[in-house]
Amino acid sequence: MLLENLHVLHFKNYEEATLPFSSHINCFIGDNGSGKTNLLDAIHYLSLTKSAFTSSDLQNIKDGEDYFIVRGRFKTEEKVSAVQCYLKAGQKKIITLNKAPYERVSEHVGKFPVVLISPYDTDLIREGSEERRKFFDSLMAQLDHSYLDLLIHYTYVLKQRNSLLKQFYEKNYVDKEYLQVLDEQLMPLGTELSIRRAAFLETFEPVFQRHYRHLSDSSEVVTLDYQSPLIRQNYAYLLDQSQRKDLLLQRTTVGPHKDDFVFLMDGKSVKNFGSQGQQKSYVIALKLAQFEVLAQQNGQKPLLLLDDIFDRLDQKRIEQLMQLVANNTFGQIFLTDTHLDRTDRILRPLSNNIRRFRIAQGTAVTIEDEEDV
Repeated sequence: MLLENLHVLHFKNYEEATLPFSSHINCFIGDNGSGKTNLLDAIHYLSLTKSAFTSSDLQNIKDGEDYFIVRGRFKTEEKVSAVQCYLKAGQKKIITLNKAPYERVSEHVGKFPVVLISPYDTDLIREGSEERRKFFDSLMAQLDHSYLDLLIHYTYVLKQRNSLLKQFYEKNYVDKEYLQVLDEQLMPLGTELSIRRAAFLETFEPVFQRHYRHLSDSSEVVTLDYQSPLIRQNYAYLLDQSQRKDLLLQRTTVGPHKDDFVFLMDGKSVKNFGSQGQQKSYVIALKLAQFEVLAQQNGQKPLLLLDDIFDRLDQKRIEQLMQLVANNTFGQIFLTDTHLDRTDRILRPLSNNIRRFRIAQGTAVTIEDEEDV
């Protein structure tokens, strides 16, 4: 799978830019704050219909404008597909495939898989359980659209239940029959989510462990532990036991939205006991396993986005990643860096198919064109 080109209009700090891409390595070179990462995020939008870095779509509209457009053309062995993301303030986001809008934006997820490796990846270790659930839910959604539908349905019923709990608290009145109706909708959805997460982890963990062994010279054993009370107890029982607490706190306190994926090394928390280097190897191994699983499942290599890895990773891990590039493990790659000479020194021996873009204050110019002038 290839992304042949990208066009952005009023996206973040870009007024307008059009970029034709190499089929192998594409480099965005510029100072910090120039807009390099914003181009990676635009590619992320085309693949997953959302930003990798901001939770609100509106934050991606350029200051002073009221809409943005991100457009690109994907090429697979079978066909060429034009994708466009359009958002106008106050209106519903519109995603089109070959000019035909989706009825539901979620239908697009998984068609054009993407993996992002960024400096923020260590948040998977350092932050709370929500970050880890997002990682695995996003991966599973790209692999299986029925899982995404299940997650969306569960989240919808959960919001209804939380809203009802808040109303009961404010009115000092509880309609247990109405609450039971929502519980009966929530229970099978939550149970299925937990079962499918646990089953997925059984297949994902060995792939992750293999990548960690490649990245690390040490002998520690890394594991992934899915923690969910629904694996051991009936969801109906858990909801019944937590009802008084839920009414008091005005939210549902048990369910897969509270589950966690615990990262362990020799049986101990990576967050608390892992060195900085071990933590970096851990999250890179997670992302490489994500890439491999997506490639195997979809029969095509995902786009790989590398954000500032030359600045943030030590020489050893850079060399290991570049070895994978040299071995054609990856397909099309997009990366950002602040130093052109460093990028050229690292990448030139690996590929003759490289396109470099100079990024400055929301503009993008092909460096090859500059050198020809």
